[in-house]
Amino acid sequence: MTATGTVAAPGLIAAWRWPLVALRLVALLLTLGLCVTLYYLCQPFTRRNSAPRLFLGAVAVLAGVRMTIRGERPGGSAFLLANHVSWLDIPALAGATGSVFIAHDGLAAIGPLRWLCSLNETVFVARHDRASVAAQVGQVRAAIRDHGALTLFPEGTTSDGTGQLAFKSSLLSALVPVPEGVAIRPVWLDYGPETADIAWVGEEPGLDNFLRILARLAPIQLTVHLLAPLAGEALASRKTIAAAAQAAIAQAMADQRRGQRVTL
Repeated sequence: MTATGTVAAPGLIAAWRWPLVALRLVALLLTLGLCVTLYYLCQPFTRRNSAPRLFLGAVAVLAGVRMTIRGERPGGSAFLLANHVSWLDIPALAGATGSVFIAHDGLAAIGPLRWLCSLNETVFVARHDRASVAAQVGQVRAAIRDHGALTLFPEGTTSDGTGQLAFKSSLLSALVPVPEGVAIRPVWLDYGPETADIAWVGEEPGLDNFLRILARLAPIQLTVHLLAPLAGEALASRKTIAAAAQAAIAQAMADQRRGQRVTL
């Protein structure tokens, strides 16, 4: 994954913070071992194995995320369209909603990441391969049918969190017509005043960002705003879905800045 933006990469981690990084890495590895064992023990007996989502939720907690959830959690099938700020978005949303994810196929080329993603039944797509869009649409529709919640980051990369990049609509073809019983919900991931410090943007390598987050002493406050499902003309086409979801998140951001209650 390549993150783009305007924020410069921060400096090196202070030497005295490395013990905290090491402690969190050990905790993450122990949690991974426990959850992988649980996954394979449960796999023969369950169609929807919850161990990967338990692991991802634990990753967010161990990384220092303190999460507040606003809005009703998905009770049935839901397609979540979220802004994208950090790698933390994925474990946080998995912990909050039990969601699986759509990811670009670049991650599939990295063996350990592909394995971890496959445990969580990630749907891999080739964003730049227009010839395979029809097959990818079929994959997405199947994933919506088989899982309680499926999340897409329509920006396609991370932003600095103070605004949004344009929402790409190609994969939203899978939602037209909207499958029966599926709610399409915008989600605003709000890291508050420290968004710029959390965001993975600019030229900062992914590993550097990961370690920098683990080196933080202060907790990361994240509010997950599960906004109202889209309805009516907003569902007419993939482009209206993308535009309506982006507008809903932008409105929530604006309401927050004005000190108004975000409409859910």
